[in-house]
Amino acid sequence: MSRQTIQKLWPELDWIQDPDIRNRTAGVWEDALRRSTLTPDDLDRIPFTLLIPDIRTSFMSHKRAVVHLAKACGEKIEEFLGRDLPVNMDVLLSGAILCDVGKLLEYEMKNGNVVRSRYGSLVGHVFIGVSLAEARGLPPEVCHIIATHSREGDLVKRTTEAYIVHHADFMTYLPFKERLTV
Repeated sequence: MSRQTIQKLWPELDWIQDPDIRNRTAGVWEDALRRSTLTPDDLDRIPFTLLIPDIRTSFMSHKRAVVHLAKACGEKIEEFLGRDLPVNMDVLLSGAILCDVGKLLEYEMKNGNVVRSRYGSLVGHVFIGVSLAEARGLPPEVCHIIATHSREGDLVKRTTEAYIVHHADFMTYLPFKERLTV
């Protein structure tokens, strides 16, 4: 997978100021796409979750919403609370961009439908994502965000950046799952 493909998929990578973290974050996506049965085009078509039947929101729409919400929240926390609660925006952005990268190996296409792969059923996207990020040498703070963004992290103390990504992710998931219809 070319870096140009990743940049087209994730223009938000440019928000990461540290070139090393930016390049390693892009590298994780390169590795995941190289190993996945999914293509970049599939990511705009497949549902962002398999836990909610008939969901139309795509993986990339959800991911982009999480990243943009995390960025906005991080900026506001830094603006109003930064002296006491600083936010490392590069770590935050990398973690937000990578928190669901493991789904590229958790999911696979079968007969035109996206399903959980055997690997994904056994390992899960959180652990796959941490493994991919560690292989690219991302800092433990980024791996922590990936590890704790989902319910798997509920028994772990989260960093400020991990809380932001966790809530951005669930803000764009729970309303679909638990929405009240009257």
